[in-house]
Amino acid sequence: MLLDTITKTVSIDASPTRVFEFLADAKNWPKWAIVNVKSIESGEDGWWRMETPSGPAKLRIRADAAHGILDHDFNAPDASWTVPARVVPNGTGCEFIITFCRPPVFTKEFFEQQIALVDQELTQLKRLMEAA
Repeated sequence: MLLDTITKTVSIDASPTRVFEFLADAKNWPKWAIVNVKSIESGEDGWWRMETPSGPAKLRIRADAAHGILDHDFNAPDASWTVPARVVPNGTGCEFIITFCRPPVFTKEFFEQQIALVDQELTQLKRLMEAA
């Protein structure tokens, strides 16, 4: 069975290396993932403990700088999933591409509502990266 997916992309006028390094550091996530990550602290075995609007969760970033891969795993009490993400060069800037697959425990409507909030986060990421 295929899952419902939604892919979001944002163009960022900043070097791919700088954007990748910022996103690969979980300590930066509360700065840009302003809807979903309230706070974060290092945990064990590569996992970060985070506070979300729904309560505690865990994040693990599986970064590969050579290929711009920023896949990450998210575990919460209500669901767990892997989110593929990439930083792709585009001229002097880059594209940040992120794909969400609906966890089977989420209704389609709830999934779409949550993913719509990601637009705010991508706007914040663009603002942060282009301001510096």
